Amino acid sequence: MTRRPLLAATGALTLVLLLTACGSGEDTAASGKDGGATRTVRTAMGEVEVPAEPKRVVVLDTGELDSALTLGVTPVGAVRSDAARGFASYLPEDEVAGIENVGVIAQPNLEAVAALKPDLILTSKVRDEARYAQLSKIAATVMSENTGHPWKENFRLHAEALGKQKEADRAIAAYEKRAAEVTEAAGGPAKARKTEVNVVRFVEGADIRIYGRKNYIGTILADVGLGRPAVTDKAADGFSYDVSPEKIDLADADVLFTATYGDPEKAKETETTESALWRSLTAVKSGAVHRVEDELWLQGIGYTAAQQILDELEEALTA
Repeated sequence: MTRRPLLAATGALTLVLLLTACGSGEDTAASGKDGGATRTVRTAMGEVEVPAEPKRVVVLDTGELDSALTLGVTPVGAVRSDAARGFASYLPEDEVAGIENVGVIAQPNLEAVAALKPDLILTSKVRDEARYAQLSKIAATVMSENTGHPWKENFRLHAEALGKQKEADRAIAAYEKRAAEVTEAAGGPAKARKTEVNVVRFVEGADIRIYGRKNYIGTILADVGLGRPAVTDKAADGFSYDVSPEKIDLADADVLFTATYGDPEKAKETETTESALWRSLTAVKSGAVHRVEDELWLQGIGYTAAQQILDELEEALTA
């Protein structure tokens, strides 16, 4: 019964020593005092000095991981969406194979991060503001304000921090070209606007989410020029309008995309999709319901994910 406090104290001491070492003159990439060239990046936490050419990058969210890989940078460490799963399956296996796991989103293992001796950390205030001081002692830490809806602005920030602006320009141009192609494949701008699309997410332990316009997937649908049902305008802060299985008729649309986070039974997916109310939906009756991967459509939050989403959108809209 006396060993647990001792182990906890030992772990805490180890973290303090690691952070102290990383904040000493031996590793001062954040301040530029090591003599290496640096650049100033404006972040959500103010101006930050980052290495001119970061070599060891740690990312603390799925969007940051997508950004880094899109820009041709393989992080030395990254968090996962949950402890039981690996990195998102839509990412190329060979690109994530050597990345060290440093915890889960909003709960990074700071000892693991420090042990990797990064020279740059990418994350956001909404995830890690409370840990900013500790992270900054480990390495230059670049935080965006939020995640999700501002993903394009965040990508620009990540590219600036990584010194990969030209690569970012190419990724953005490729995405915009592909979005225009999907619009044409859907019948052109006029027909796309008349095609109302909803994204429904079944979430374990929560109500069913009908996604609004101000989120990652909402921006992609907007870039293709697709119509959105009136219910999306009821979404709190533009993010989602949450309903019970008894109100699933509010999700009615020409085309439905559904995803599940967690256990389908506990997320009320089974209960909902087996109901008469679900079977009465326009998209259900016309065979226009498409099940998609949650970690791609709703967790990826980057240009690599977006390109794959556009491919799936085109396939669904032209079926």
